[in-house]
Amino acid sequence: MPKITVQNLHNRQVEVAPGQTLLKALQADGIDWMHACGGKGRCTTCSIIVQGGLEHFGALTAPEERYRANGRLKSNERLTCQCTLETGDAVGKVPRQTMLPHMKYS
Repeated sequence: MPKITVQNLHNRQVEVAPGQTLLKALQADGIDWMHACGGKGRCTTCSIIVQGGLEHFGALTAPEERYRANGRLKSNERLTCQCTLETGDAVGKVPRQTMLPHMKYS
């Protein structure tokens, strides 16, 4: 099963089941992750900055393509509520602007 390693959460590794969004995998592993719209792809607060393994993610979803087109999602960012990890492991980090005050980041 592919894994996402979140660098600034003390290199925490989370397994991502086939078809499972990153947000669901992170939550299932007990990680609190910002998602203001409730994980519906209507904002960008759940984004992750991908440091490595971008090629292992599934195709961009319609909301991700829309946010990329209007400059709200960079080429190395994905929405955790939309993306899946398909073919291998990846490394990412929580963007500074969406860090939660009660979480301990490294």
